[in-house]
Amino acid sequence: MTKVLERVTVKSLDKPDEVRGFERGRLELVNIAGRTVGRAVFQPGWKWSAHVKPIAKTQSCEAPHFQYQVAGRMQVVMDDGTEFVSKPGDVMNIPPGHDAWVLGDEPVVVVDFQGFVDYAKKK
Repeated sequence: MTKVLERVTVKSLDKPDEVRGFERGRLELVNIAGRTVGRAVFQPGWKWSAHVKPIAKTQSCEAPHFQYQVAGRMQVVMDDGTEFVSKPGDVMNIPPGHDAWVLGDEPVVVVDFQGFVDYAKKK
């Protein structure tokens, strides 16, 4: 029996394959092992419904997110009215149908392992 080993692949979000800028934010993406991982930086004053909704052309964010928050604080409000505040160290599974915005004067930095493939992508 022959054992096939996968090759090790290492990429850095500091050298992204793609960068998407939008008002008060930036998304850096790497494609690795058939998946897309993204790091987003949202500046103070950023709000999905004000700054990404015009790009997405949907009523709320329809991207599912599985992410780790590195910095900042963010308010998230689901379409059903559920609300929470995320902070550094939080790991979140956020289903489609939400709005979000930066709280305070510190940028929010998140690393997302699911929902940034088409996020803020101009059609």
